[in-house]
Amino acid sequence: MTSVAAAPEAGPEPMLPVPYLVAGRVVETRDSVTLALKPVAQPRPAVRPGQFMMLAVPGIGEVAISVSGDPAAADGRLVHTIRAVGAVSTALHNARLGTLLGVRGPFGTCWDATSATGRDLVIVAGGVGLAPLRPLVLDVLRYRRRYGRVVLIVGARTPAEFLFRAELGGWAARADLEVGLTIDQPAAGWDGGVGLVTEPLARLVLDPDHTMAFLCGPEPMMRFCARILLDRGVPARDIRVSLERNMQCGAGLCGHCQLGPLLVCRDGPVVDYAVAGPLLTVREL
Repeated sequence: MTSVAAAPEAGPEPMLPVPYLVAGRVVETRDSVTLALKPVAQPRPAVRPGQFMMLAVPGIGEVAISVSGDPAAADGRLVHTIRAVGAVSTALHNARLGTLLGVRGPFGTCWDATSATGRDLVIVAGGVGLAPLRPLVLDVLRYRRRYGRVVLIVGARTPAEFLFRAELGGWAARADLEVGLTIDQPAAGWDGGVGLVTEPLARLVLDPDHTMAFLCGPEPMMRFCARILLDRGVPARDIRVSLERNMQCGAGLCGHCQLGPLLVCRDGPVVDYAVAGPLLTVREL
């Protein structure tokens, strides 16, 4: 159904959470934090960029959160960047060092950057959409010689709402990575781009036959970015998006995350636009 690499099996007991402790906590923005989780015993299987875990707060509930850490980390730790928007995500956001959480996964498809070897990469993130894309960027930079030109466009409402600000500065200083940062409205002290991420994307000179794009953010943002790329000649199969739906089981059993013929937790979250595009244009689907 999709050309994006499928997930490996999550393990013999995908519905059984295993205990992890909050071992690190970094405040990113007014409503987002990055948590480092340390396994109490046996860690979950290795995670690939773009996949997600189900994080459980005892007595409150469970929610799907994409992994935002380095995919090459060897100590079994998981890194998740969490925005407080509901009861479970707020409890995770407020979790202090030593808090015990339940973890299931990894689940879902990945960005599969290796399939883009030898090509130019365009990576576009809107708001907290940078979190699921960060492992992809780290992986691409680790194997930088595999790829041609690499462009990263990141948008936020205000300068204070960029995730990973110190890291973004380091990436922008690299000669082998083109970084464009943009905010929605002018702000005092900001000398970067102003406008939606679609604006620098529309100005980008690219080779459509030699480009693969990775998009993550609000669905309208992804649709408009995909339309720009399609109009420039980039095939829909070479545009990948990360979908978000109400994922409750993570293993394709409950059906809550159905999007047309897809179960997003199983067939996504990363899907090529040849599959996702027609579904995202159907109202209330």
